[in-house]
Amino acid sequence: MFARWRAHLLQWTTIVPVVALIALALTWGRTAPWPLLAFEAALLIATVMAAVHHAEVIAHRIGEPYGSLVLAVAVTVIEVGLIVMLMLGGKGDTSTLARDTVFSAVMLTMNGIVGLALFVGASKYHLAVFNPEGTGSALGTVIVLVTLTLVLPDFTTSVRGGSFSGGQLGFIAVVSLLLYGSFVFTQTIRHRDFFLPPGETDDVDEDGPHAAPPSVRVTMLSTVLLLIALVAVVGLAKVESPAISAGVTWAGFPESFVGVILAIVVLAPESIAAYRAASRDRTQIALNLGYGSALASIGLTIPTMAILSHWLPGPLTLGLGPLQIALLVTSAIVSVLTVVPGRAKTQHATIHLVLLAVFLFLSARP
Repeated sequence: MFARWRAHLLQWTTIVPVVALIALALTWGRTAPWPLLAFEAALLIATVMAAVHHAEVIAHRIGEPYGSLVLAVAVTVIEVGLIVMLMLGGKGDTSTLARDTVFSAVMLTMNGIVGLALFVGASKYHLAVFNPEGTGSALGTVIVLVTLTLVLPDFTTSVRGGSFSGGQLGFIAVVSLLLYGSFVFTQTIRHRDFFLPPGETDDVDEDGPHAAPPSVRVTMLSTVLLLIALVAVVGLAKVESPAISAGVTWAGFPESFVGVILAIVVLAPESIAAYRAASRDRTQIALNLGYGSALASIGLTIPTMAILSHWLPGPLTLGLGPLQIALLVTSAIVSVLTVVPGRAKTQHATIHLVLLAVFLFLSARP
């Protein structure tokens, strides 16, 4: 028992949050040299991954539907924390940072995580097979959410400049939470069988069928480490915000590229998990991770930012530009055509990955 407990304490997911908190305490309010900032940037990414890991441990222990909510809330805290800290500490116009981050998350999930999962699954097993009923409902919810939150602001007339009025923002926030909550209920309770790999009738954990839940002691340790990691992530984001803005400017990228960087950091753990699932012929699990991440990013982040916007400097600009809308519409059409058959070839994956490459290139060089 002692040896097993010591093994948990020596894991990187235990060590990294503590080291990140110590580094934050040593550099908070001080001007750190570039080598230390680079180290803390790497530490920030590792802490995000550790936080998601501990959220997954807690989710496995308490079961559904509360497990999915714990994981979604943890990811949302990370995403919102990064956005707010950069809005407060970054230079220039940061009114579009929330929009840029959420849109980047949608494109990275719809084309990046999904494309990677389909490519790995189809390459290894000839076809990537999944359940179109569950995947289709997830995709449909993503499309509706992103349209309501990021496209409609360009067409409303109460406020110009791609922003909602106060009443409109409140209404869209409530609708977003309603859609997200309805999807979580459908996925975890009402029709959970639609979100399992074809042929499976029981929920299967990432590490294998019916994997034993963690003990109470391990769960409590993960809870403490999750809180430490969240504090460290938000604090390090504040410390790193000037360096991130300066690095984007030095590279000659537009300020909106900061949102791409934040989305990549937040989605890194889910991307790795999706790759592992697809490599074990569990494409459905990989797609659940991808579309679930997009849903949490929109359905929880936008309402949270709507509340925080009352205390943040400047407006909250959500409306996408014409180039972004064109990429979104194309991605939505391609995604529908991919999901409907319930199986995909490497050609489907290639199309999604090409769309991802186009998005990344045009984000850096619009």
